Amino acid sequence: MSKQPSAPPPGDKPAPTAPPPPPSWRHWLWPIALLAMLVLWFYLPLSQSSTITLSYSQFMAKATAHQIKDVTIAATATNPVANGTLTNGKAYTTVLTGTVNPQYAQQLTKTCRCQVSAATASPSIGSDLLYLLIIFAPLIFVIYLFRRMSRSGPLQSALGVGRSRAKVFDAERPQTKFADVAGYDGPKEEVSEIIDFLRNPGRYQRAGAMAPRGILMIGPPGTGKTLLARAVAGEASVPFISVTGSSFVEMFVGVGAARVRDLFAEARRRAPCIIFVDEVDAIGQRRAGSGAVVANDEREQTLNQLLAEMDGFDMTQGIVVLAATNRPEVLDPALLRPGRFDRQITIPLPTLDERAEILVVHCRGKRLAGDVDLRVVARGTPGFSGADLANLANEAAIFAVRGNREILTAADFDDARDRILLGRREGSNVLLPEEKHAVAVHEAGHAIVAALSDHADPVAKVTILPAGQALGVTQQLPLIERHLYGEDYLRESLAVRLGGRAAELVEFRQGSTGAANDLSTATDLATRMVREFGLSAKLGPVGYPQGGSVFLGGGGNGFSSRPFAESTQATIDAEVARLLREAEQAAVEVIRGHKDMLDELVNLLLDEETVDGSEVYRIARRSAPAHRAADEVTVGPRAANAHADALPDRSHAE
Repeated sequence: MSKQPSAPPPGDKPAPTAPPPPPSWRHWLWPIALLAMLVLWFYLPLSQSSTITLSYSQFMAKATAHQIKDVTIAATATNPVANGTLTNGKAYTTVLTGTVNPQYAQQLTKTCRCQVSAATASPSIGSDLLYLLIIFAPLIFVIYLFRRMSRSGPLQSALGVGRSRAKVFDAERPQTKFADVAGYDGPKEEVSEIIDFLRNPGRYQRAGAMAPRGILMIGPPGTGKTLLARAVAGEASVPFISVTGSSFVEMFVGVGAARVRDLFAEARRRAPCIIFVDEVDAIGQRRAGSGAVVANDEREQTLNQLLAEMDGFDMTQGIVVLAATNRPEVLDPALLRPGRFDRQITIPLPTLDERAEILVVHCRGKRLAGDVDLRVVARGTPGFSGADLANLANEAAIFAVRGNREILTAADFDDARDRILLGRREGSNVLLPEEKHAVAVHEAGHAIVAALSDHADPVAKVTILPAGQALGVTQQLPLIERHLYGEDYLRESLAVRLGGRAAELVEFRQGSTGAANDLSTATDLATRMVREFGLSAKLGPVGYPQGGSVFLGGGGNGFSSRPFAESTQATIDAEVARLLREAEQAAVEVIRGHKDMLDELVNLLLDEETVDGSEVYRIARRSAPAHRAADEVTVGPRAANAHADALPDRSHAE
């Protein structure tokens, strides 16, 4: 018989709420008890009798006047103490001087003509209470410990480590709303369905639909997965429980499983509700197989308990688990199957339009100058995540403060982008005159080849001011958001990357170390063209993808595996070298054919140090490219099944 999970309780039944908070007067019990103890400690001995205290001279005067009825001498660690009763019936006490001996007692008897006796000193009431407290305190603690153990289970529950570290948001929810999450309309719509199901389950029950048991949000770091979860907490009218994956596992074995049980027990008391587990890969990693040398029993027990709670024998009703990770490839397959995480939502890096919307959100409360166009800023930040854009807006504000201004200008955003991508901008005086000229020739070569290419990205800026480890920068910004790249675009990209080296070969008749980064990026692109994109006629239409990083969007080690023979590797090396030679030859021909343009741009760079892209196109005697929808790459009917990764960097730094 198969298990059929049922929907959450219908909306006409009152949803169970959290237990009421304890009354406020309970917090005053401990201060009142402490105050009462101090009162008893100091005033209880005084309230036991109306004893008066006499000095030694007063005592001897009353003894001579025969006003003392009896005397009782008690020996102490210091001076002896005498107490007794006066003839008027009042009790007294005094401290004697000297050492009490039989002769002293006989003399005192003759003086006061009363009965004199000796007794041992008895402790005070305060001393008795302290003595009893010292004796019974360990016993009271042991009794309290055993009561907690019998009520909460094992020892870790008694010490509090078995409790879940989750944060519960009921009446006071985060103020973040979906309006604060710019872009990502698709993910927001899918998450909104879950919220609507928990609010109005009847709509879905009539159609026979059931809510997903779990939703897994995957995407590169900084794309706003946690921000979207906070927006869910702000939009939902159901309890929201937030916890991180790393808060389950401790050094004690069994703590993680106990915390998972406590988390879902809390969720059942508040159902219907949403549980958000951030960085779920901390506890959801693939379990070790049979014969594994290294295994983590504590983490695997925690994962097994999570699997049982999400879809075990005891079905959980009205609870949706929302999780986020940027490492979906390491998750256990049992966690990803339908019935646990039924739906996976991919949150990629934002597109051009989404980056512009995100910048609008992060520029709230900032005063922008009239020359700031956030869409132009978004064009200059391909590959930036939401967190990167927030950092960009903050860095621009910092640059404005450095200039003693409260209004952010377009130059502030440009400087902030260069600061993030390249590093701190230095002055040109750090270079020798011949080095400055060589850098100008190198960057002018990049710019001229890019400006004269039909398919290359437009030139936005050329500078010979050092920044970070780069001596100069030629910046290219795409006019449109490309998703596929044709072979002509890739070949011209290789030529642009080698344009600086080509200018050196034409101008100085030799290369330099300034092209090291260009050669590295060009070789990587040519290798991908041959190995992954099938753009080599000699190798044929085969693809050998390189190893990927555990983080989404990152590149991994390409030599982690080699699923081909040595002869195939030799063919790949030959084809990569051929593509690079052809690209270098094409760049050299462009530079030689337009030597006058190169010299004019070099002189302009030496004079102004930073040249705008419009000046580059003026020197190249071409009009600057404008945004046209026809510029998009045209592909065949099977474009949806094609695979082309966006180039990670379109700026050339030496």
